[in-house]
Amino acid sequence: MPHEVRRFRDGDLTLAYEVHGTGSRTVVYLHGLLLDAAVNRRLAGDLANRGNRVVLLDLPGHGASDRPRRAAAHRMDAYARRVLHLLDELQVDRAVVGGMSLGADVALQLALQAPERVAGMVVEMPVLENATPFAALVFTPILSLAYYAKPLLRTTASWARRVPRHRLGPIDQFFGPLVLEPEEIMSVIHGVLVGPVAPTADQRRAMTMPTLVIGHGADRLHPLGDALMLARQLPNARLVQARSLFELRLAPARLTGTIADFLDDVWDAEADRRAGPGSAGPGSAGPGSAGPGSAGPGSAVGI
Repeated sequence: MPHEVRRFRDGDLTLAYEVHGTGSRTVVYLHGLLLDAAVNRRLAGDLANRGNRVVLLDLPGHGASDRPRRAAAHRMDAYARRVLHLLDELQVDRAVVGGMSLGADVALQLALQAPERVAGMVVEMPVLENATPFAALVFTPILSLAYYAKPLLRTTASWARRVPRHRLGPIDQFFGPLVLEPEEIMSVIHGVLVGPVAPTADQRRAMTMPTLVIGHGADRLHPLGDALMLARQLPNARLVQARSLFELRLAPARLTGTIADFLDDVWDAEADRRAGPGSAGPGSAGPGSAGPGSAGPGSAVGI
C-alpha cells in the first residue's frame, strides 16, 4: 500500500516516519531493536485498510533517522519522549501506541510519562523481568562483536547499503541491522542496557488504558511469562497468544484481525469519552468489557 515518508526536527535530531492511511484514528507503532519501520509496514497497510492512520517512527539510531553515537540518546525513556514529540508534530492529542519488543517497552514508557496522550496500547512481545538473564547473554556478545570486529561490520554495512531493499520482499523486514556501523550498534545497545527498560510493577498497575498484549512461547528473549504477567498487572488488558515469533510478520491475518477489532473498540470508547458522561447507551461495551466470547481485563486468551 502506498505510504508517505516524512521527517521532523526534534531538538538535535532529525527523525523519519511513515504515514499509512488517513483520518483521525492515529496509531503509532514502533519497531524492534536494530530494526526499522519496514518490519511493521505490512501491518500498517492492513490496519490502514481498516480505517486507521498508522504512523511508523524510526527511533534514533534506526532506519532513516539520525544515529547519535551516545548511549543517553538510546535510553527507553529518551525514546518515549521522542514518540511524545512525534504526537506533538502530528498535532494528535491522543493515539494508540504500540510496538514489538523494544517498541513494546517504549510504548509502556510513554504510557508512564504521558498517560493522558495514550488512548490504548498494543504491546507485542514485551521484554520484562523474566527476559533479563537471557537478554544479558544475548546483548553482551553483540557488544563484543561490534567492538572487536569493526572492520568486518563496516564492510558488511557498506555492501548492505548498496542493496535496493524494496527488491528483497519479506527479507527487507529484517535487513535493518546489516546497514548499521559498529559504533551505532554499540551506542544503541549500551543505551538500552543502562537506562530503565520498563515501568515498575506498581507503575504498570496504575496504567488504566485499554491494552492488547501479544505474546508467544517461541523464544526466551520474549518469554510468554512476561506477556502473561503484564496482562495480569494492567487493569484493562487482555492477552492474545501468537503461534510463533514471526506470525504477525509472515502469516498475519489472524493477529491483524484481532488488533483491528481491538482498535475499533478503542475508538468507540474514545468517541464516548469525547461525547461526555452518560453518552453510552445501555449494554454498550468499551475495549476492556467482556462480551460473549471475549476476555475481560487481565485475562489470558490463546486464539
